[in-house]
Formats: sequence, structure tokens, C-alpha cells
Amino acid sequence: MDVSVVTGSLDQYLAGLWLTVHLVTLSCAIGLAAAIPLAVARVSRNPFAYGPVAAYTWFFRGTPMLVQLLLIYYGLGQFAWMQAQWEAGHPFWVLFREPYFCALLAFALNTCAYTIEIIAGSMRNVPHGEIEAAKAVGMSRFVMLRRILLPSALRRAIPAYSNEVILMLQGSSIASAVTLVDLTGAARNVYSKHFAPFEAFVFAGLIYMALTFALVGLFRLAERRWLAHLRAHRVATTAG
Repeated sequence: MDVSVVTGSLDQYLAGLWLTVHLVTLSCAIGLAAAIPLAVARVSRNPFAYGPVAAYTWFFRGTPMLVQLLLIYYGLGQFAWMQAQWEAGHPFWVLFREPYFCALLAFALNTCAYTIEIIAGSMRNVPHGEIEAAKAVGMSRFVMLRRILLPSALRRAIPAYSNEVILMLQGSSIASAVTLVDLTGAARNVYSKHFAPFEAFVFAGLIYMALTFALVGLFRLAERRWLAHLRAHRVATTAG
């Protein structure tokens, strides 16, 4: 293994690492913020509320994220109305010419769909006693949702959501398919320059692994902080 291939390209790896972390952090933050109200609609009994959300999650969970990214970046550009907007310099539609915006949009839409189902599943699994207690003290539907249902569901969703964030980190490697030089794109550039695929991609894989372990550690801390009462309950149940 030629270590000089890696040491001589550290600046490329660092730039790619920053772009990867930036993309994943922003897309997960946007996806989570959008997923919370949509998850409330997902568990609604009103078909006009849960129907569109269900269709959205089915599409984005049922198709590969790479296909979604390519459709947004390359697919929209084939339509005449989109080309007309670009020529007119429309401030919003011109963003679809930027690979960073398209990657961020695709990642946010994808992770939002999965996060909706994670939170909606947690909301359905909130103990019925908590809901009955909220009704017994006279809480309205909105107050119960804000103070009981959502906080409880979000805490219980942490283990499943941690897997989603890790999958987003690893799935972000497709960003290089739209000319972005993320961590995988940096490894490709190093490979094409030095013709050393083993060194180039193994080092990138080690960085992804380190990021994954860091995320696992952070989410374990979050579980200890917000799920301690559930762990104590399981211990008491087992002992009994």
C-alpha cells in the first residue's frame, strides 16, 4: 500500500469530507423538520390528510435515491418550460441547475419520507395510558399532541432514526453522480490521478466508518438521556 497516495491528497479528502458532512447534516435537519408535521398527518384518520403523505412516502421509499437524484438534476432539464425558466433567470428554478441544490433536495426528500414513517410508527406505539391520562386532565387534541404524543414518539423514535441517519451518510456517496466532489468523489479523483484504487477507496471507506462510529456514539448518548425511563422500566419488568 502506497501511503503517499493518501498523504499527498489529504486536502481533497478534507474538502470532500466537509461537503459530505454538510450535505448529510442539512438534509437530515430539513427532512426531520418537515417529517414531524407530515407524520401527524400520516396518522390522521382523514384520507385527505394521510393520503397525499402516504403516496409521497411510498414513492420515495419505493425508488432508489440515485434515481431520484438523477431525475431532479438531469430529468427536469429536458422540459421546455424548465429551460425557459433558466433562460429567464428565474431565481428559484435556476437552482435546479446547481448540483449541490439538487443533491440536497433529493437527500432531504428521501430522508423525510423514511423519517415520516419512523415517527408515525412511534406515535402509533405510544402507550394508550398516556393518551388517556392527557384526556383525563382535560387536554385538547393540540395540547396533547404538543405536550404528550409528539415528545413521547420522538424519544421512542431515536433508535430507528439513528439507523436512518447512518444510511443517509452512506447513501450520500451518490452525490458524485451529479459532479459533486464529496468524499467518494474525492476518492475517485485520487484514483484517476494515481491509478491506485485500493489506497484511494480504502481511505475513504475508513473515513465513512469513523463517521458512522461517531454517529452511533452520539445517538447512544441521546438514548441514555431521553430513553432512560424506558430502560429502567425494562430492567424492573425483567427483575419482576
